[in-house]
Amino acid sequence: MLAQEIIRRKRDGHALSAPEIDAFVSGLVTGSWSEGQSAAMAMAILLKGMSRSETVTLTLAMARSGTLMDWSSAGLDGPVLDKHSSGGVGDKVSLMLAPIVAACGGYVPMLSGRGLGHTGGTLDKMESIAGYQITPEPQRLREVLQQTGCAIVGASSGLAPADRRLYAIRDVTATVESTALITASILSKKLAAGLQGLVLDVKTGNGAFAATRSDARDLAQSLVTVANGAGLPTRAWITDMNQVLGDSCGNALEVQEALAFLQGRRQEPRLLEVTRALCAEMLQLGGLALDWEQALHKVDAALNSGLALERFARMVQALGGPADFCERPEQYLAAAPVQREVRAPRAGWVCAMATRDIGLLVIALGGGRHLASDAIDPRVGLSEMAQLGQHVERGSRLALVHAADDAAAEMAERRLLELIAIGDAAPDAQPVLLERLTA
Repeated sequence: MLAQEIIRRKRDGHALSAPEIDAFVSGLVTGSWSEGQSAAMAMAILLKGMSRSETVTLTLAMARSGTLMDWSSAGLDGPVLDKHSSGGVGDKVSLMLAPIVAACGGYVPMLSGRGLGHTGGTLDKMESIAGYQITPEPQRLREVLQQTGCAIVGASSGLAPADRRLYAIRDVTATVESTALITASILSKKLAAGLQGLVLDVKTGNGAFAATRSDARDLAQSLVTVANGAGLPTRAWITDMNQVLGDSCGNALEVQEALAFLQGRRQEPRLLEVTRALCAEMLQLGGLALDWEQALHKVDAALNSGLALERFARMVQALGGPADFCERPEQYLAAAPVQREVRAPRAGWVCAMATRDIGLLVIALGGGRHLASDAIDPRVGLSEMAQLGQHVERGSRLALVHAADDAAAEMAERRLLELIAIGDAAPDAQPVLLERLTA
């Protein structure tokens, strides 16, 4: 089949057949589809969409494009579970969730991705830890999971290789937001990972790919329906992303916040609520808790006892990081040479954030990618960010900029003052957990 004819059919709004979709996926893996053809197909799918049947076919074809993992011989005494977020600004939930669920008896081989568009990537965050290996060999991954119960890593080159190429193309061609491509990208890796249960966090708001609640519901329903239809028990939460989640964004800074969270030193309320809910959902899905209340009790016990922190420390060490990382993170996480306070220009209440633009600001500082080949500066970003509804005085701190040089810090300070609105009245409080979807 000619690539250009398949592209033309989708461009003109036709449903693609299974052989046509298989040809596209095969072309991604073998390289017989050029970068231009693959990008054109991604744009055609974005603009014309895919039916649920097409999306299922694409997802399964991408899952089968490489190795299928099998944990049946690993001797695990609990369910193999995972969670995925559709992407947000400051979303470091995975860093706490994996060790919490592991401490509760689950096994979490969390195959994560890099930053995509304006959102941060879990792999980029973990890679800011000196020595941490994000791509262990399959046998090493199996050993780490057996020893620690969790492993936050990247998919090996043999796992859903079609997605690896398409993921990079989407990032630099403004085709990230396609529901069909997001569904296939997320679920192809999860199906190939041999999971027994999956929980999804679908973000909505001005910092999410799904800007409206309706868009988020469509994506969540697509993910849940396709996953369950493919035999993977899956549930989803729609959560708010109209502000930075937690109080930091930037790779090393988010690792610091996650560590403080696990240590019980600093747990921003919205971040805590989302993390507890997603963990509890995973415990129920895996049969590790009988009901919601028991699940939340187990999550809190894992945090308060220090068992979740212990699992995180063991995971970091097992994947090549420092044995004393949790005791001395400042020794292993690089710090930006310039830090600058952003101060409120007036008294009032923080009433709005341009969250997506804040994510783009972190990229402008060097904390993300403009091109797939760009290197990331793990040191840069924003911390100690004010929250929506917080009252500030004139001159009080809105955020702390971490930058590579004075010019970048000045740019970020000026830009951030344009992206955080201060009003005369407190905004109406908005819940962070919006809606739950099941099969």
